[in-house]
Amino acid sequence: MTIDLKGKSLVVTGGGTGIGAETAIVAAEAGMRVCLCGRRMPPLEETVERIRSSGGEAIAVKLDVTDPDSESHLLDAAEEAFGTPWAVFANAGRGLNRPVHETTDAEMQAIFEVNFFATHRLLAEAARRMISHEQGGHLLACASCLSRFSIPRHGPYAATKASQDMLCQAMRLELKPHGIHVSSVHPITTRTEFFDVAAAHSGTSDYRAIEETPKLFVQSGRRVGKAVVRCLRKPRPEVWTSGMVRMATAARCLFPKLFDGKIKNLNR
Repeated sequence: MTIDLKGKSLVVTGGGTGIGAETAIVAAEAGMRVCLCGRRMPPLEETVERIRSSGGEAIAVKLDVTDPDSESHLLDAAEEAFGTPWAVFANAGRGLNRPVHETTDAEMQAIFEVNFFATHRLLAEAARRMISHEQGGHLLACASCLSRFSIPRHGPYAATKASQDMLCQAMRLELKPHGIHVSSVHPITTRTEFFDVAAAHSGTSDYRAIEETPKLFVQSGRRVGKAVVRCLRKPRPEVWTSGMVRMATAARCLFPKLFDGKIKNLNR
């Protein structure tokens, strides 16, 4: 089944930069009408201008996904501009570089609020609206390859991504009778400002994830965006941008001790 995306609308959180912005641009190139949201208006406006200058349609909505009723405000804005969205991509997220035993309750709650609870609220509200309109649709969440395994100093982040993954798995089965597709997206290390923001939340300027990751396992935001749009055209349960990493996650389930030995040098 191939879905014609032309004229359909897409909502993207965290849409001003990185994976969100690149996904919005690629989706617009495919003919979709895009509603972007984020906490900072300048990067949102820049992405919207890039889309419009190429003949696409896009709007920007300034909001924080952790604010009360933000999901309703965002979907209302998208509906007013383009009608009930066909697809919603919960992409907003944050990182934390901290050993689990040094992570405070407040830090753990904060990262779960952005990465997990905001995703749940948005996808749940979007699902209710899609069901009400009997139109079908597609819900996506930007999880991570770390939804299937964790590494030192990234336990809280990996925990949020595993939770997103499980949420998508359940919703995929629950919403299938309504013609709603649900997909989880599992990028590897991606060149975005994500790591600068994570460093700020971690209270360090020494966050070298990009530099320390082998080039084989680093990708561009546009690569992820293209993979997401391919999934929108031909829905599938999971989007992986590295076949090698996907196979490694399967191997980790079978041989956890061996896998742990390979990554122990990451504990810096």
